[in-house]
Amino acid sequence: MPLATFLVCFRSPGGIFFLGKFLRVFTCRGRFHQKTSQSETHTSLCEARAQDDTDRVTLPGMETVARDSSAGASLIVSSKKKDVHSRETGTGTDGGGAGESRMKRLFGFELSDVSSWQKFVCLLNRPTDPASLGVFRFLFGMLMVVDIPQERGLSYLDYKYLDGMVVCRFPLFNFLQPLPLDWMYLVYVIMLLGALGIMLGCFYRLACLMFISTYWYVFFLDKTTWNNHSYLYGLIGFQLTFMDANRYWSIDGLRNAKKRNAHVPLWNYTVLRTQIFIVYFIAGIKKLDFDWIEGYSMHYLANHWLFDPFKLVFSEEMTSVLVVHGGGLVLDLTAGYLLFFDATRPVAMVFVSYFHCMNSQLFSIGMFAYTMLATSLLFCYPDWPRRFFSKFPACLSGALPTVMPAPQHSPSCVYPESESSEAATLTKPTKLSRRHRLGALFTVLYITEQFFMPYSHFITQGYNNLTNGLYGYSWDMMVHSRSHQHVKITYRDGVTGDIGYLNPGVFTHSRRWKDHGDMLKQYASCLSHQLKNYNISEPEIYFDIWVSINERFQQRIFDPRLDIVKADWSPFRPNPWLMPLLVDLSPWRTKFQEIEDTLDNQTEVVFIADFPGLHLENFVSEDLGNTSLQVLQGELNVEIVEEGKNYTIKEGEKMQLPAGEYHKAYTVSPGPSCFMYIYVNTTEMALEQNLTRLYELQERVRNGTETEPLPPELQPILNGTGTDVNVTDPVLKAFLRRQRKIEEIQKRRNATIVDRFTRFTIKKYYLLRRSFLMTAIALRNLVVGRPPLEQLAQEVAYANMKAPEEPGSSEAVRKDDSDHTEL
Repeated sequence: MPLATFLVCFRSPGGIFFLGKFLRVFTCRGRFHQKTSQSETHTSLCEARAQDDTDRVTLPGMETVARDSSAGASLIVSSKKKDVHSRETGTGTDGGGAGESRMKRLFGFELSDVSSWQKFVCLLNRPTDPASLGVFRFLFGMLMVVDIPQERGLSYLDYKYLDGMVVCRFPLFNFLQPLPLDWMYLVYVIMLLGALGIMLGCFYRLACLMFISTYWYVFFLDKTTWNNHSYLYGLIGFQLTFMDANRYWSIDGLRNAKKRNAHVPLWNYTVLRTQIFIVYFIAGIKKLDFDWIEGYSMHYLANHWLFDPFKLVFSEEMTSVLVVHGGGLVLDLTAGYLLFFDATRPVAMVFVSYFHCMNSQLFSIGMFAYTMLATSLLFCYPDWPRRFFSKFPACLSGALPTVMPAPQHSPSCVYPESESSEAATLTKPTKLSRRHRLGALFTVLYITEQFFMPYSHFITQGYNNLTNGLYGYSWDMMVHSRSHQHVKITYRDGVTGDIGYLNPGVFTHSRRWKDHGDMLKQYASCLSHQLKNYNISEPEIYFDIWVSINERFQQRIFDPRLDIVKADWSPFRPNPWLMPLLVDLSPWRTKFQEIEDTLDNQTEVVFIADFPGLHLENFVSEDLGNTSLQVLQGELNVEIVEEGKNYTIKEGEKMQLPAGEYHKAYTVSPGPSCFMYIYVNTTEMALEQNLTRLYELQERVRNGTETEPLPPELQPILNGTGTDVNVTDPVLKAFLRRQRKIEEIQKRRNATIVDRFTRFTIKKYYLLRRSFLMTAIALRNLVVGRPPLEQLAQEVAYANMKAPEEPGSSEAVRKDDSDHTEL
């Protein structure tokens, strides 16, 4: 499979689906061809055919598609007509020609082109139109410029790297540490300038180095922010560093005539296309996991409004299984292949675009959806920008990518030797050089490495957890969902034996350490170091972390009996204190739904599985007035701590647990025990009943059916949600907060497109404003030194200024509700 994929990537395919009057511009009829007479008479130095099935814009015959400001459209149309005629008569050089094999028509090359290393190098360095690569370079650079203040964190950099802040960090290598805050801003400025240089094609090679050096430094600095698309951005930046992507629509082209509109070798496209193929295809392979196929990974997505049209036909459960999971699996497995071939590319463009537009609304993934939309254009014919922009009025030609002249000769490419004097004049033959061989070698090694990396977990075994590998380079996007029910951190003084507990997440901004053994080891070492400042000698750190993977039982992920500070960990050996995933209990998930269906709306249930010889210590809140524990499998010994009594319960038995007390559930069976807590939050239920009464009273007063006068203390329910300043009754305050929230949701739903765009623009303006002002402050500090603390505080306060909040806005509601978890 990888070999077939690799061969397909040599194709310089054509066609792109485009709505409206531009549809025909992106179809295969718009391909440019060289004259048949030339392709029949020359002999290549590499013994390969000189005809280029995909890059016709550079050879004789190109004059038929050159356009000027007055007659461009007609010349393009005439070229199309000539191309169609040549294929209909069988004398042309495109698919359908009598002398062209099916292999050539489908893949763009013959098997003889890969029969030797020399021919293979010639094939990869075949001259190709730089237009599509140049447009992708511009789009990628632009998206990275937008991404840096947002997902990369420039807008909140001071919150993350504030000088003197006591915080535990999770770098890939422990020797990596953040620079002082002002210098970190400089790092981000270099990254931003690099992305801007990539976009404009200005000092392109230097800009790529500026971008990838700072990007990968920030990336390696914090594993908690790793994800697949952030990894992809770094890979694309790395690839562009070695490519000639500044040969089209670039400032470098304006500065240097030799670079302007010059050919690029085919391997530039091959590497990028194969990278995107890997993203899709490996993601599809990872989705062949049983949990994904059965619909357990992303079951909650079916509740989103984007899937409402599908729920007109299917139930919510079937929408999850067939559309969310089944559709995602089929799309990922087939998208890479469908994008490669002319016949299927229009359909693939529609579904891939729809898929990424949906993802932009479903997930907070920054620029990833738009980056993938931009990469889709790479699968079209390399000359598509010329044909697309030729449709625009001539008066806009100065602001748009160039359409003419034809691409010029480039030393990066291998040109054939031709017996035709006319062809020899325009395409000078070149010999293979070290540059060409290195380009081919880079292509082979890089693609091989990218196919290997997602399955390299047998090497980096220390990073494997309940799921394999460091999240980010495996392309296992959305395959695993997690929910945490219980996290306890216990410390013990190694000298005095004193025991205490820490708030989960203390000294850190992230929560991802709970799922990764390598991060847990780093966190434990950091906590041990920090506790010494609180007179804790030789601290020992124990973690009891419970997690559910894809709707399974809540289970421990790490051994709670082991001091993680002293625990052994190596990146190349299996983690000895990692607890196994209880996959044998996965069939219980079908019974979970049956059990939940038997409960009323006020009753909650939590499913637990534990290992033999371990116990769960739990506290039943006083709010949970009706809590019971029932054994589903195995045997438990339950100790009520304050009573000092033990109770043994077996499969099918249950017992009532007292509220406001601790209990311990010991697994005494030889195998794992399975049990569930069934409880009712009586406090919340009482609150809901009171809120319902207030709502009914409000309705009766408004419609005139209430016969008794409204008490003065309840007047705020009629006067509006903004009159609760002097309200002291907690139930009434909760009612008014809920009313405000409902009004805000309705206001947002009924907002016009103009209102939504205005709100979005204001939000982004203040984000970019803060990024710019805080960066300016940091650079000023580096140049002239920091001002007095009072002045610096005023400057930061000015940078933190936000748009005025409307009464009842979501921000105001969120601040007001911050201390009220009952809602």
